[in-house]
Order: sequence, then structure tokens, then C-alpha cells
Amino acid sequence: MNENQGDRTDGDGTGEPGTLRAGGDGIRGTAAGTAPVPLSVVDLVTVGQGRTASQALRTGVEIARLAELRGFHRYWVAEHHSMPGVASSSPAVLLAHIAAHTDRIRLGSGGVMLPNHAPLVIAEQFGTLEAMAPGRIDLGLGRAPGTDGATAAALRRSDRLNEGADDFPQQLSELIRFLDDDFPDGHPYARIHAVPGPVQATAPGGVQSAHRPPVWLLGSSGFSARLAGTLGLPFAFAHHFSARNTIPALDLYRSSFRPSAVLDAPYALIGVSALAADEEAEARRQVLTGALSMVRLRTGRPGLIPSPEEAAAYGFSPMEREFVDGWLADVIHGTADEVRTGLDDLAKRTGADELMITANAHGGEARLRSYELIADAYGLPGAA
Repeated sequence: MNENQGDRTDGDGTGEPGTLRAGGDGIRGTAAGTAPVPLSVVDLVTVGQGRTASQALRTGVEIARLAELRGFHRYWVAEHHSMPGVASSSPAVLLAHIAAHTDRIRLGSGGVMLPNHAPLVIAEQFGTLEAMAPGRIDLGLGRAPGTDGATAAALRRSDRLNEGADDFPQQLSELIRFLDDDFPDGHPYARIHAVPGPVQATAPGGVQSAHRPPVWLLGSSGFSARLAGTLGLPFAFAHHFSARNTIPALDLYRSSFRPSAVLDAPYALIGVSALAADEEAEARRQVLTGALSMVRLRTGRPGLIPSPEEAAAYGFSPMEREFVDGWLADVIHGTADEVRTGLDDLAKRTGADELMITANAHGGEARLRSYELIADAYGLPGAA
């Protein structure tokens, strides 16, 4: 942890040396083993053909526990809707479950899609998570709906979808004020409090944790990069599906950055699609399932993650093959040594402060094996 991330306070808010002030702690990780930067996990909790959502959720717990054991810095889940192959539609619910099965690893959203929700609801949900797992919760926020337009309209009870995205800075400001319980006097929400939250420390006899979930901004273009920099917030970029925008977005974030009470210098992680297997051919066989799944999603046919056998037998059209080749070019896959080399090169090329790995494949066994192999390749702690 970087000691220059914010003002230091103790647990009862007296201002004596202790933990970093709310919002400043837990952002910067420490690289473990021979990894060039801290390594983390973002899990889509994928559901493969022939598998149930219950099995996918159990795999999510296994991945989180493995990540904790092997020294990964954090485990995040992402909000998606109306996608049969993704079981992470309710990040707060899922994170509460994961928190009950882990002890140390940071947990968070990568991310919650802010325009889909009332800011007060998110503040209450993540205040509850913080009370369940003090000092371990991250609140990553996205601007996109995490689904198609019709589903977004059903979520928001409105067909004015652009309005929600355009209001993102205002929604973000409102959410942060609910988290900090600091609406100014005279504001319509000045007497409204997100509970659990800071207001409990002001009640007679009240004691409240000094922590609150750090807010991250997520993005796949320049909008959130610039906003995160201007506000002095940590930034997470979706390299795994917007690789060509990665370096421009990170450059924009760094050039826009203004020091804040949260961070004194930029901190950016990137999401990376990476899968390691014992043999290169097996890694290729596994990542092809994710590529076929993306073909179907992009053509309006989202479904369960296909099996390796189905993906291998699928007859890709020339246009689909072009898409798949481009998609797989941005997926780091192969043996553990090949994946380590790819991750090292990516960290050096982008200057990312943290790599957040997603391993998309049909079965949980392949995904768990991938994280184990990557941990071994970097000599992370906790090996069997």
C-alpha cells in the first residue's frame, strides 16, 4: 500500500496515525512473486453448455478462494444482463456470497453500471458489503448499460437511454456524496442517509468504521478516462474488449489526472483476457469457446458458452473468421511461460499499474487451472 494515497486517520476517526482515510486505502496493490505489477481477477461467472448457474457460482467461489490463496490482489465481478452465459447480473448479491467464503482478498465490482440504478441504492448495497467485509470492498462504476438497448430500457423503466449516460458525472457526484454523507445544508438530500454508512457514527453512542469503498471508474474509451483523471480517482480500462483504445485512454487518464484526497498520482489497471493451459493446443481449444460466444453475442444470439468440441466443429463464415482472428489476437493464451511473457510485455507496453485477468472458457476446471498456472509461473505464494 502506498502511504501517500490520502490523509491518515485511525479507526475511530480521531485523526491519529492508523489506516488511510476512507476511500484512500486498498487502491494500490503490491506485486507478488516475480510479477511486474499486482495481479488480480475479474470473473464473468460464465455458464457453459451442460452446466447450471449454481455450478458457475460455485466455480466463482473457487476462483476467489484460489486467488486469495495465491496472492492475487483483488477479485471483481461485472454486471451483465440478459446474457444466458453470464451469471453476474447482481454484483452486490454475488459479492456478499464471495465475502462469506474469503478472508483477505479485496472484492469489488468491475463494474456496477451506474445508469441502471439509483445512486442511493448502490451506496446502501456497498455500505452493506463494507460492513460485511470491512476494508475489502471496491466500488467500480461503469457508464454503459451492460446489455442491449431493450434490456437497458427494462432495467431503467425508460427508453431515454442516452440521458442516463449523459448524466453520469452528476450521478457519480450524488453517489459519492451518499457514500460520504456530506450533502450540503439546503440540498434536497441533506437529510437522507445511506445506511450502513457514516451517519451511524454521528448518532448518540455511534461508532462507524473509517473505511468506505474506494470508487473506481471503468471505461473502454476516453470519457471515463478523462473523468477519472479530473476527479483524481483510480481508473480501470477494459483492454480485454477494447485493446486498440488502451494506450490512448491511459495516456488521457494520466494527462488529465489531478491529485485528490484519494490519490496523489494516477493508478490504472487494465482488464486482460488470458488463459494458460498445460499445452499450447489445449489453450487454443479453450479460448476458441469464448471467441465463438463473442461471435454469437455480436450477432444478436447470446447463449451459453459453447463446449470446446462445438467450437472446434463450428463452421465460421469468412466474416466470422476475421472477427475471431482479431479477437484471439488480443487474448493472451498458451502455456504458462507463454502467458507470463505476454502479460510481461503488455505491462511494459501500457505502463499499467495492475493487470486484472479474466479467463473465459467453457468449464470451471480450465479456468481454475489457468489461474493456478499463471500463479506458478510468477512464483506467487501459496503453491501446493
